[in-house]
Amino acid sequence: MATEYKLKGLTSIDLKNGQKQEVEVEGIENGKILLLKHKDEVHAMSSNCTHYGAPLVKGVLTPDGRLTCAWHGACFKVSTGDVEDAPALDPLAKFEVIEKDGGVYIKGEESTIKSSKRTLNIKCSPKGQEKVVVVGNGSGALGAVEGLRGGGFTGSITCVSKEGAHPPIDRTKLSKALMTDPSAVAWRKPEFYKEGGIDIVQDTVTSVDFNAKKVKTQSGKEHDYTKLILASGGLPNMLPISGLKGDLSNVFPLRSLENTQAIMGAAGSEGGKKIVVVGSSFIGMEVANCLASQKHDVHIIGMESEPMERVMGAKVGSIFRKLLEKNGVKFHMGASVESGKESSSSKGQIGSVTLKDGTELQADLVVEGVGIRPSTDYLKDNSSVQLEKDGSLSVDESFAVKGLKNVYAIGDIATYPYHGPGGNGKPVRIEHWNVAQNSGRSVARSINDPNSAPKAFIPIFWSALGSQLRYCGNTPNGWDDVVIQGETDVSEGKQSFVAYFTKGDEVQAVASMMKDPYMTQSAELMRRGNMPGKSDLSKGVDIMEVSVPGEVKM
Repeated sequence: MATEYKLKGLTSIDLKNGQKQEVEVEGIENGKILLLKHKDEVHAMSSNCTHYGAPLVKGVLTPDGRLTCAWHGACFKVSTGDVEDAPALDPLAKFEVIEKDGGVYIKGEESTIKSSKRTLNIKCSPKGQEKVVVVGNGSGALGAVEGLRGGGFTGSITCVSKEGAHPPIDRTKLSKALMTDPSAVAWRKPEFYKEGGIDIVQDTVTSVDFNAKKVKTQSGKEHDYTKLILASGGLPNMLPISGLKGDLSNVFPLRSLENTQAIMGAAGSEGGKKIVVVGSSFIGMEVANCLASQKHDVHIIGMESEPMERVMGAKVGSIFRKLLEKNGVKFHMGASVESGKESSSSKGQIGSVTLKDGTELQADLVVEGVGIRPSTDYLKDNSSVQLEKDGSLSVDESFAVKGLKNVYAIGDIATYPYHGPGGNGKPVRIEHWNVAQNSGRSVARSINDPNSAPKAFIPIFWSALGSQLRYCGNTPNGWDDVVIQGETDVSEGKQSFVAYFTKGDEVQAVASMMKDPYMTQSAELMRRGNMPGKSDLSKGVDIMEVSVPGEVKM
């Protein structure tokens, strides 16, 4: 039963449009809610993001009624609390606001106030002729199935994946924390999907008959569909080099829960292992940082002069390197791998990695973070579809596969027209968790409401590199300059900056570290075509002082 609770320290509400206030709830330990005013109406809602619990008072409230989290870009609709953008899954709770007797009260249930969320209700007994089959069980599949049921879809939903032994997991925790417990990384309990009438099948898809509308699997089973969502994700690359191509043990990629279990099994819990990480991408650096924090001797091999130089530039890349060096990670940059050598004491196991300059790094285990390729092998010999050179599928703005009816592709396997800053509709394939989930949500909306417009979102990702990094946008045509505002000195732990990546005068991407909510503000400005240019930023313009228009221009 809903109960009235008094808000601490308030005799009345004095908020202007666009303002937010976090308030304690009397009588509930650690109970807080968020008050905000939008279009002259006061709303009371959950105070924390339902993704990782960030305080929403630090988020960005837009004129069209979006409340966006400062940490990872999760977005909620103010009027309902419903999820608008990834990576949040559960909506925010809303509470009735009452002003009386010289105080301000809300009406709600104690458990809901404490949990700071409204658990998504997808309970359903499937009916009708509609059958959605999803190939995959990752972020894109997660966004699609929860978006479908949350949006009122009552047909059958079946997810087919070799990862179907467990519900969809938070894959971002694999590289950042090397977590190994399925229950600790699963977004939901299996019962949640059972109650929603969503079948998660562990099997490997071997082919699709687009004419007969059937998905065929390794077990011999066939799954009929009326709508098909291809969300099969990526397959981790392995170096085609002796000793590192899978021909020696204790050499691991990192993509799945099974990979982290194998890595941690080889590393052990006592520290002191010699570990080589090949690749200075974010995956490689996150893994290295995590293993170094467990007192292992960790070396990173990278081909660029600084980590992530192509994406972030040498100056920003050097910040990442210095942060990891403070944690004990050793870097070998501008280096290439010659081979992996067998251990002299353990037959068939990696013992060292040799670089092309002759440097030999001892290795009890090796982790390869050298990219992924689209997992579309099951479509290679299919005459009904033409794969792109990289193995991906070309889709339109609604993620519909070109040339096929009622077939969608999302996430790592989708090349879609990018309409963010600098995009101009250029086909891109972006391997971000949020992009996959948002594309899944977009497809769900298209199926639930065929007349809806394609979902407009700016790519966002984040990384844990000793300090929290946020990034939004994309640079499909490269960038030619970076404007950095803030402190970049790592030596005294003062790094707090925003980096604006520009092409000409246009800002196409933004990276921030310890400067929330600059990334979120940038993403909202980008969606609306109101991001200041390089010339403005060079003069010291602060984007937090730039108003966010209501109209989306993507």
